[in-house]
Amino acid sequence: MPKVIFIEHNGVEHVVEGPTGKSLMQVAVDNMVPGIVADCGGSASCGTCHVYLGAPWSEKLSAPDDTELSMLDGVLHGSAESRLSCQVILTTELDGMRVRLPSSQM
Repeated sequence: MPKVIFIEHNGVEHVVEGPTGKSLMQVAVDNMVPGIVADCGGSASCGTCHVYLGAPWSEKLSAPDDTELSMLDGVLHGSAESRLSCQVILTTELDGMRVRLPSSQM
């Protein structure tokens, strides 16, 4: 199973594993990673699973669709590296991915 490193805004790291085909949001929730609220359960309708994905990881993903972009417009602390973790599906190519979390989801 691919490993994912979730990094809280204060630098605390959570190294977890998740099966391919699951979203980063679900992997975080399954492993009780703090900072992923996931109010909508993964339907890209709330923005509370907001994360930052920088290079090289962002380059391995398809671009956000219109629904995700619309939700990202309303997140706190948004940036060019912002993604909704419910829309990022774990693959073997993402093994070792470093995912930074914002200081707040609300």
